[in-house]
Amino acid sequence: MIQMFHVTKRYGREAPALADVNLSVARGEFVFLTGPSGAGKTTLLRLIFCAEKVSSGQLLVTGRNIARIKEADVPCLRRKIGVVFQDFKLLAGRTVRDNVALALDVVGAPRWTAHRRVEAMLKQVGLAHKIDSYPPRLSGGEQQRVAIARALVNDPAILLADEPTGNLDHKLTLEIMDLLVDFSARGTTVLVATHDQTLLERYQKRTVALEGGRVVSDEETPRRALGA
Repeated sequence: MIQMFHVTKRYGREAPALADVNLSVARGEFVFLTGPSGAGKTTLLRLIFCAEKVSSGQLLVTGRNIARIKEADVPCLRRKIGVVFQDFKLLAGRTVRDNVALALDVVGAPRWTAHRRVEAMLKQVGLAHKIDSYPPRLSGGEQQRVAIARALVNDPAILLADEPTGNLDHKLTLEIMDLLVDFSARGTTVLVATHDQTLLERYQKRTVALEGGRVVSDEETPRRALGA
C-alpha cells in the first residue's frame, strides 16, 4: 500500500527532514510513527499526501510512484487518502453535516448519495445526533470525531493522522484511538504520528521510530510495552 525506497526530503541547504527512509506498510495495517519533535513524522505524512515532494528516492502509494506524479494527478490520488489533523480544521460556520460532506462535494458525489453517506459515517463515529450542530458547540472529542468522519466518508484506502489526540484528555484520546483501530480492522491502512508513549503501550501496534529524519527502529510490538 505504501512503499518508501531511500526517500530523502530536504528544505534548502538545511539538514534533511527525512534521510534515506525505507518503509513498507501493507493494506489494512495500523502503524504508529513516533519520535521527538522535529524527528520527521509530519514530513513523512505530508510526502504520502503529496503536500510535499520527495527530494530523492522512490515513494509508492497504492502502486503509484508519487515521487514522479504530475500535478494534475494529485487530486485523484488524494481521494484515496484521508487526513486527520490535531487542530481538527473544521469550518465553524458550517454544520457537522456540511463539514463531513465537503469531502464528497470535492469528488462531485450526487447530493442524495452524499446525504446518505454522511449520515451513515456520523452514526459510525457516534455523532448522528449532532448532525445539525456547529463545531464551536461541540467538545474537543466530538470535533475530532467529525474530522475523522470527514476523512473517512470517501472510504479512503489510507488514513493519515498527525497527532490526532494531542489536544484531548485521556478518556477522549482512547475513544478516538479505538475508532482508528476499528477502521484499520475493516481494511483501511492507518498511520498515526504521535509522541504519546502510553498509546504505544496500550495498543501494541507496529511502531516506527524516527529521530533526526531517520528510521531508528521498526518493531511489531514496542519494547517498552513488553517491559524490556
